[in-house]
Amino acid sequence: MKKLLFILCFLVCANAFSQILSSSLEKKTLALGEVNYIVVTINNLHNETVVAAPKNELLPFHFEEIKDSIAQNPDIYYRKIEFAVYEEGKFTIPELEFKVGGKVLKTIPYEIDVMNTAQKDDQINDIMHNKEVKLEAKDYWELYKFYILAALAIIALIIAVIMYMKWGRKSKSSPAVATNQTLKELDSLKKKKYIEEGNYRSFYVELIEISRKFITKQYHLPADVLLTDDLIDLMKKNNTISLENEKVVEDVFLRGDLVKFAKTFPDKDAMEKDFADVREFVKRSSKDLEFENLRKDV
Repeated sequence: MKKLLFILCFLVCANAFSQILSSSLEKKTLALGEVNYIVVTINNLHNETVVAAPKNELLPFHFEEIKDSIAQNPDIYYRKIEFAVYEEGKFTIPELEFKVGGKVLKTIPYEIDVMNTAQKDDQINDIMHNKEVKLEAKDYWELYKFYILAALAIIALIIAVIMYMKWGRKSKSSPAVATNQTLKELDSLKKKKYIEEGNYRSFYVELIEISRKFITKQYHLPADVLLTDDLIDLMKKNNTISLENEKVVEDVFLRGDLVKFAKTFPDKDAMEKDFADVREFVKRSSKDLEFENLRKDV
């Protein structure tokens, strides 16, 4: 008898000083989007701190938490979570953990059925009738201004591309541009002082290379790949280059070939004259092209 009384006293004391967790769920069957709530209560805290998931983060993913209320005093922890589910099916609220001091308390799991109560033949009516709103030009601008600006930008880009294709490329490959570029290259060659130093081989190699590139670009003849004799024959048959300019090219190119193969050794005066002749040829080239265009027009 004494042992029985002792056990009863022990259980009473244990319950009096231990925390008690309880939970309740309002509904286990819900319609889509219907609001439900779960309540968790912990008694006999004795000033212990309750540690749990933060607000609006206690329930699993499918449960849309609407309101999470927490109240606590030295002896009681109270938490009420309102939620809704927006998918059909069976869903489970698992055991929810609450740590009190060194102890972990868990709620029981709950299963919830979520159903779509709408029927196929249900008529859906608007709460309010549609209203007609008169829009002014300013309103249309605010609605569509980004589309209009984007369209204008695209049109401007297309026009810019067309203008570049039509005039931009022509300007970069125009006779005047080719002439000026070649004159700059000739000036750079002059600054290397090959003539003053008697370096005739390097001088003629670069002079002819500049000339071949110029003829290819200005007259559209394959001077960059043809041998000197073949280029001279082509110039005479083509009749694009004037006789005066043709004579300069022929003399300088033939002399350059002799220099490259060490069959002749020009002096400074000859090198100066060839440089001046090529420079004048480049300057006169625009007249050749003007004559050629007039001949084509006729």
